[in-house]
Amino acid sequence: MIIKKEVLITPFNLNRMLHIYVPDGAFRSKKRYPVMYMFDGHNLFDDEEATYGKSWGLKEWLDENKMNLIIVGIECNHEGNERLSEFSPYDFTYRKSRIKGKGKQLMKWVCEELKPLIDQELPTLPDRAHTAVGGSSMGGLMALYTVLHHNDVFALSAAVSPHIFGMNDALDREVNKTLQDDTRIYISWGAKECRSKQSLAQYSAALINIANIHPGQVYLNLKVEGEHNEASWEKEIPCFMNYLYLHQRRH
Repeated sequence: MIIKKEVLITPFNLNRMLHIYVPDGAFRSKKRYPVMYMFDGHNLFDDEEATYGKSWGLKEWLDENKMNLIIVGIECNHEGNERLSEFSPYDFTYRKSRIKGKGKQLMKWVCEELKPLIDQELPTLPDRAHTAVGGSSMGGLMALYTVLHHNDVFALSAAVSPHIFGMNDALDREVNKTLQDDTRIYISWGAKECRSKQSLAQYSAALINIANIHPGQVYLNLKVEGEHNEASWEKEIPCFMNYLYLHQRRH
């Protein structure tokens, strides 16, 4: 089932819609479920709500695969460049405009206010081993930043097509932090996302650098036909879900 819940993001003093997937029958069961916090929640489940008319189709995949997982999708701020601001932990330049990153404030709120609320209202497994973060593009950047900076809260991350351009130095400071042994990070990017072979090589090298610093904890996936859109990201759902959760199902 999909639940919609409006919450106040206190550091921004703005109400925001959450798009939450809960397995059918969860409230009648005594089971408790892992949780993945995701960005651009309006693009995850419903084509009619998706920005470009195509969602990830995530509900159908979770239902079909009987995935016992709660998804908490945080809708973006649709005004001007506010999505870029809220979904970046760092200041950066976008199309000659200087963007002030508010992502650190957002994730502090998630850790200190949203997660306790979700754990109180839903049948969650609240420990870090069962807490994940995921997203694409700017959401992918946030998923990567979050698992590195808040590794005490999040053990798992799916950073799909993360937007890291112009943020390498700031991100390197996060990347060099020591991670707990059970941390698992999925990073993917599409060969068709970049405008030239040179930019693809630079993008690939930056992501490979992250994997080299944390060998054994990062899974890299270059999608040869991958593009920067929801249709491509939908195809990656089984890839990152299996990497992040298959080991848990075996125990």
